[in-house]
Amino acid sequence: MRQLVITERICLFGHILAKAFGLVGILLVIPNAELILNLGSVGQTAMQMSMADGGVVDIILGTIAVSIYAYRTLGWRTWLGFMLPAVSISVGSELLGTSIGFPFGDYSYLSGLGYKIAGLVPFTIPLSWFYVGLSAYLIARAGLKVAEKPSLWRQLGAIFFGAMLFTCWDFALEPAMSQTSLPFWFWKEPGAFFGTPYRNYAGWFGTSALFMSVAALLWRNTSIKLERSQLNLPIIVYLSNFAFAAGLSLGSGFIIPVSLGLVFGVIPAVVLWSKTTPTLKEVAVTTANEVSVTSVKVSVN
Repeated sequence: MRQLVITERICLFGHILAKAFGLVGILLVIPNAELILNLGSVGQTAMQMSMADGGVVDIILGTIAVSIYAYRTLGWRTWLGFMLPAVSISVGSELLGTSIGFPFGDYSYLSGLGYKIAGLVPFTIPLSWFYVGLSAYLIARAGLKVAEKPSLWRQLGAIFFGAMLFTCWDFALEPAMSQTSLPFWFWKEPGAFFGTPYRNYAGWFGTSALFMSVAALLWRNTSIKLERSQLNLPIIVYLSNFAFAAGLSLGSGFIIPVSLGLVFGVIPAVVLWSKTTPTLKEVAVTTANEVSVTSVKVSVN
């Protein structure tokens, strides 16, 4: 198990590092390509590394990190009970979207995200739906205390907030991926919301809510009680992916979409994470501090 933890942390660190490197590459390296190439072999190496499948590496590392985390924390059945619906439903939605325009709108993927399933959807796309979707859903479930106080309304609330957090990631992601200097997909008919159709966000919410609902049904007989420290990886994954997308979008001046994602995605995610059950160690420290303060007050009196 210790080796799994080490591998998980290495992959998580690599995932974040790849995103940071990709952000620098897209914002600084590519716009200054001629200047950087004039630096000789060092500049050419930096350019090649920035362009050569960086998005593929970062998504694969994120998938491995979250998969190991889910296997360790939830068990293999629970992990697959989310991963299989998330991947299959999202790839189905993406294939429909790139074929007939439903449910997201009329769009096509460009290169840079790896081999395309049926020549339409990069294989990395459903993987990103999985690992960001699971992170968002676990944060929502734990914040609403679904395991501690099970009820239909809490279950539905977790699906709603999980899908909302996931969709808010796309507020920052969409301009960055489709309308910056190095797009990964494009809209055949640009929409009214900063070039994105409004229906795209409805499609994101509906697709993510659907696979989260399937996972909730598959998990109905499983007790999933996660303490705050056990949600460190999901919150790090969610925030780092949002930060990458926000950095690209802000670099191109898309302030409003990023702000909406921050207000309705990042802030609720942090609030939900903070409301999860603290670990025994955190409770002990809090109790000790309260006792210490009380002792000081008594002494003063």
